[in-house]
Amino acid sequence: MAAIAKKITLSSSRDIPFNKLVLSQANVRRVKAGVSVEELAEDVARRGLLQGLSVRPVRDEAGVETGMFEIPAGGRRYRALDLLVRQKRLSKTAPVPCIVREEGIAEEDSLAENVQRAPLHPLDQFRAFLALREKGQSEEDIAAAFFVSTGVVKQRLKLASVSPALLEIYAEDGLTLDQLMAFTVSGDHERQQQVFERLKPSYDKQPYAIRRMLTEGSVRASDKRVQFIGIDAYVEAGGIVMRDLFQGDDGGWLQDVVLVDRLVADELERRAEAVRAEAGSGSKSRPTSPTATPSVSANCAENRRLLAPRRSRRVRPCSSSSTVCRRNMTASRTSRTKSISVSLNWRLDFSPSKTGHSPSTRSTLPAPVASSASRQTGVSASSAASSVPRTSCPSERSKAKRGRNP
Repeated sequence: MAAIAKKITLSSSRDIPFNKLVLSQANVRRVKAGVSVEELAEDVARRGLLQGLSVRPVRDEAGVETGMFEIPAGGRRYRALDLLVRQKRLSKTAPVPCIVREEGIAEEDSLAENVQRAPLHPLDQFRAFLALREKGQSEEDIAAAFFVSTGVVKQRLKLASVSPALLEIYAEDGLTLDQLMAFTVSGDHERQQQVFERLKPSYDKQPYAIRRMLTEGSVRASDKRVQFIGIDAYVEAGGIVMRDLFQGDDGGWLQDVVLVDRLVADELERRAEAVRAEAGSGSKSRPTSPTATPSVSANCAENRRLLAPRRSRRVRPCSSSSTVCRRNMTASRTSRTKSISVSLNWRLDFSPSKTGHSPSTRSTLPAPVASSASRQTGVSASSAASSVPRTSCPSERSKAKRGRNP
């Protein structure tokens, strides 16, 4: 006859007042790790104690129970409760759910509770955040409940939104976490699976290669076309912006290239229409009469501008006798006189070796022979040249010539 297996008996559980609990020296956890006591206390205050404490009765030297209980497993939870008591948020006599153990070794209980506990898979965390989001909690609420930043919550939700087929492959260790992060650049599941199929025979399966494949044919947000139209206009037109939440993306990528080109063309047409309208309004304010002449000062300024690059360039005549023109005529006459004087001095300043004259006789040399016209009129070369002023107005120069040669 087969022996009947002995049934397992579980340790009893009971509520023990908090002031009857003490920490045990048998607790194997010595180094602080994981969530801080302060954060754990806030979590207990938010949703209560989810897991009871493992305790053992304290006995005196005679082996008689003293009514106190030590905690070999659950020391962080006890410290969180003690913090709430010191903050006057929990009563000293509040009942605490505990599992009372008497068999075995206290150190073994503490070690088993910490070692046998399996960490949560990242994918389970992603899906849990997504479930909370679908049940109405905002990203800020989730971040506050689990003491993380809103950016971390957005990253977890983004990872949970990857194609379900790729998530299953990641759960079976067919993808690394970095590769899964790269697939979050695009929200198109079909596109993600196409890139994964292309990635299978490739030797380069790095995350940057996945990002490059997913963003092929898109427009970067730093493109000049995007800066011209603005991302807001693109989004308002129904465009999709692909973002990378795990590394810098310079604003992301604009997925719809056709929409970008259309918006650029529309913006160019709008600005061209504004320029045409401005030009049309300006032309209406101009004089329409054929005999209308521009202002004197504007004409003189235009002549000076045209004369600045090249002296030989012809300018439009100016028949005015404005103060600006007279000033220009005086300056031109003075400049012309100086240039003729410098030319005559240069002719006199010749070398003695070529002429046979010594430098001391240079002052006794005869003056240059004047032209026949100057001998007849009795006008020197310099005065004859200066009699025709060189001015920026051709009409004034022609009048001066006619006055000299009637």
